[in-house]
Amino acid sequence: MLSAHSPASERLNRHLAPSLSAALAEWALIVGRDNVHTDSTTTREAGTATFATSSTVLAVVRPGTCDEVQGCVRVANEFRIAIYPISSGKNWGYGSRAPVRDGVLLDLGRLNRILDFDEDLAYVTIEPGVTQRQLHNFLSARQSRLWMDATGASPDCSIVGNTMERGFGHTPMGDHCANVCGLEVVLPTGDVVRTGFGRFGDSKVASVNRWGVGPSLDGLFSQSSFGIVTRMTVWLMPAPECFQAFFFKCGSEQDLGAVIDALRPLRMDGTLRSVAHIGNDYKVLSGVGHYPWDAAGGATPLGSTTMAGLRKKLDIGCWNGAGGLYGTRAQVREARRLIRRALAGKAERVRFVDDRALHLASRFATPLRVLTGWDLSRVLKLLAPVYGLLKGTPSDETMGSTYWRTRQRVESAQANPDRDGCGLLWCSPVVPSTGAHATEVAALAKQTLLDHGFEPQISVSMANERSLIFIITISYDRAIPREDDRALRCYKTLTSELLKRGYPPYRVNVASMALVEGVSPSDQMVRDLKGVLDPNGILAPGRYDASGGQSIRDSVYTPAPSMIPQ
Repeated sequence: MLSAHSPASERLNRHLAPSLSAALAEWALIVGRDNVHTDSTTTREAGTATFATSSTVLAVVRPGTCDEVQGCVRVANEFRIAIYPISSGKNWGYGSRAPVRDGVLLDLGRLNRILDFDEDLAYVTIEPGVTQRQLHNFLSARQSRLWMDATGASPDCSIVGNTMERGFGHTPMGDHCANVCGLEVVLPTGDVVRTGFGRFGDSKVASVNRWGVGPSLDGLFSQSSFGIVTRMTVWLMPAPECFQAFFFKCGSEQDLGAVIDALRPLRMDGTLRSVAHIGNDYKVLSGVGHYPWDAAGGATPLGSTTMAGLRKKLDIGCWNGAGGLYGTRAQVREARRLIRRALAGKAERVRFVDDRALHLASRFATPLRVLTGWDLSRVLKLLAPVYGLLKGTPSDETMGSTYWRTRQRVESAQANPDRDGCGLLWCSPVVPSTGAHATEVAALAKQTLLDHGFEPQISVSMANERSLIFIITISYDRAIPREDDRALRCYKTLTSELLKRGYPPYRVNVASMALVEGVSPSDQMVRDLKGVLDPNGILAPGRYDASGGQSIRDSVYTPAPSMIPQ
């Protein structure tokens, strides 16, 4: 990359400045001057992630309607300026707001309307700025009998943004892409398409049927740079007659394989209707507190002997599982019986929790600590957010884990990992749902992270009936010199080895798109589609497009505030 002050860079900047200045003037006319930002504080913060990135944010433009998005895209085409759409920008662990390459951020946060809602047919139509918190509050205010699905990310994350990254949650609606339809999409040319039956202007079924007639287009717009989704219908879940969460722990690292093999048949036959999650001891520990500097004597990574002592103190296992049971009282009662039978001899303390049990546990936590010395309050701190997520309730509490290695302490509701220098990278391989595969990947992840000096925080999600998604967390303090480099080396080493063994990621970060580029016919098809849909290459170049080349703009360039018309 050129130095911002090199002679070559200065010549290039002088050449590019007129087109960017003209584009900024046009965008200001479309969205209003107050919604075009080029000041260094805004652009620097927008380009800051939880790991090192090399791209430069040239400006932030904030349209407020689909029409304004169309206008912004047409201006980008006219002046050949790369634009990168974001929703809430809280894509922590994968890149936050930072673009893959230099460009202008198209911040869709102002498109935050709930456009349609149907209690009987259980759906809601939203714009990309609608957050998990906003939708949950919307349903609560109406005393709706419907539940949303929530991820363990911030309550202020965009639902559309997470879905387009193929995120997943906890309830029977946890596969987000499988439970949305009726997309409205602004193409890179500025035209608008509506997917499924939405292409028929007076359709009564666009929100209740995914496929439409003819080729299905919805999948083209997830993890791609083929269009900007400006509205989406999300299917909701009727609250079940009975809900219970189940929790268990395993005393040995070797128990993971047996547990996966025991639970898979229950996932396959529908006993387990939702995403079950299993986290190792390091993952659970990061959820209840910060790095135990005193217990570890200030050393990193946290060693096995220290970890064993903390497991005993907190009464957690080497692996710890959670899931939800949904249905009639009879169905939940039968599911409990089958889970107990499946996990017998493979897991310890299989416990079932409902609203009443959680309330009683909270009420008597202090007397129990006095009588037994067991600090139940710490267990409840971890248990309550997971229990809520299984009912579709987003939680701020999950954000605390992003501060694992930092010395800084913040309230979960005020957490901002980008601002506070939290180091966070997620490696997310997909794995066949067998004990042998799960054991192999867990062992590889643990050894690789420890070799690079990081705690192997691992969660295993039974995302569907046949596959697992591992979330392997590389957590560190960005204030420590060269930690960014070490973390990225660890991530790339692990991802490359996983790919070699046949376990590709379901999602990659903005610094690692090249790891999943290839020369297969599928990759060529993506490049061909990109060329047709985005002939000028202005929409999120380099983002899952198998391009492998340089951005339209491959220099460091920061426009001055004066470039916006007064």
